[in-house]
Amino acid sequence: MPRKASKGGALTHIDASGEARMVDVSDKAATGRTAVAEGRVVMGKATLDLIISGNAKKGDVLGAARIAGIMAAKRTSELIPLCHPLALSKVTLDVTPDKKLPGCIVRATVKVTGPTGVEMEALTAVSVACLTIYDMIKAVERGVRIEGIHLVEKIGGKSGHYRAER
Repeated sequence: MPRKASKGGALTHIDASGEARMVDVSDKAATGRTAVAEGRVVMGKATLDLIISGNAKKGDVLGAARIAGIMAAKRTSELIPLCHPLALSKVTLDVTPDKKLPGCIVRATVKVTGPTGVEMEALTAVSVACLTIYDMIKAVERGVRIEGIHLVEKIGGKSGHYRAER
């Protein structure tokens, strides 16, 4: 049964004297872990039509966003100071145009077998993919919004299965 949301607890990246620290995972078992994150890039209908048609001046917006998100997941430990470098086994990044938004829904799924989770990798993948979409269309529309980046689900590890409330 997935857990909804944790209630408090100690901050794992702060030591007893209040200093930032990297968590010691050396005694943790390597287990399969998966994280899914999602976000949205909201824009005008005309801008979305430009993306869908493949006529953006900078090229394939959706393809560039996918590659950027995958690359970002692999480099998360270089961007987030206290993250462990992980040998990721899978990164999937889906960018889905949504005419109702209008905009794109960006969803990353990251997997690893290791002693720590991949939530930060999934969130980083989504964030960078959203930023890439913005970068590629900003000349057409500056008012594009990046919204709702969040962890959707995590599976594995000591804390078990988590799914965000809708």
